Amino acid sequence: MRLALFTVLVTLALPAAAAAQVAVPPVLVPERPPPSETESEPRPEPKPDPPPASEPRAEPAKPPAPSRTRLSDERRRSTWAYVVRRAVARAAPRPAGRAVHRLGLVTPDGTAEVVLALEERRLRDGSVWVRVRLPMRPNNTTGWVRRRALGRYRLVRTFLRVDRRRLTATLYRRGRVVWKAPIGVGEPQWPTPRGRFYVRERLIPTEPDGLYGVFAFGLSAYSETLTDWPGGGMIGIHGTNQPELLPGRVSHGCVRVANARIARLRRLMGLGTPVQVV
Repeated sequence: MRLALFTVLVTLALPAAAAAQVAVPPVLVPERPPPSETESEPRPEPKPDPPPASEPRAEPAKPPAPSRTRLSDERRRSTWAYVVRRAVARAAPRPAGRAVHRLGLVTPDGTAEVVLALEERRLRDGSVWVRVRLPMRPNNTTGWVRRRALGRYRLVRTFLRVDRRRLTATLYRRGRVVWKAPIGVGEPQWPTPRGRFYVRERLIPTEPDGLYGVFAFGLSAYSETLTDWPGGGMIGIHGTNQPELLPGRVSHGCVRVANARIARLRRLMGLGTPVQVV
């Protein structure tokens, strides 16, 4: 199947015996973003004409002073961006920093890649770096990328908290609860990973009565036990055709939500929304 997360979600959504009976999982397709959400690699701006020879050249402008700006609190105000240029994420904001991860323009599922931006730092040489959450294993990894590798900043006011002990998921907007639902999480041998993640993808099942229900979110999280699965074991939040199993520890790591509840969550939770699993 073209979309790796879809294969993973099928297996994560089923007990082992049931998964063995599924030869071809139903297909999911990326949700088409509105035109305002699309973003392509920026074109270089034309260089200005040089001044006439008779005019004295202006002194080169001094680079702005070094600065540090917090972009996300991952609760009430968070920033995300599309990746518009392939980039190496580094452990420190400098070209010689240790390489942590390579960011491409698309996810393994073919959707536009996005990252959650945590802070921005301007250095003495005028370069600007952004610390981002990275969609990779080990979970909770962050790294620094050049500002020019990202599209314009986009703001979200939502935050999702997944409680594995209470088997609930709660969405907040500006600190207020706007959605809550009982959920299914991973079985003890295939736990839903703890940590801080973000909504990386929005996916539409072509069979709303199928295993994924009516909608699915792809997260930046990865299974810590199923490392050799297609797509590396990506974790998602999706609907279900087995609501009678909720709430419970019933999956291989994904979070299951009843269809009616996830249909409402689709309207409330957008790309880039921070997700904390506790």
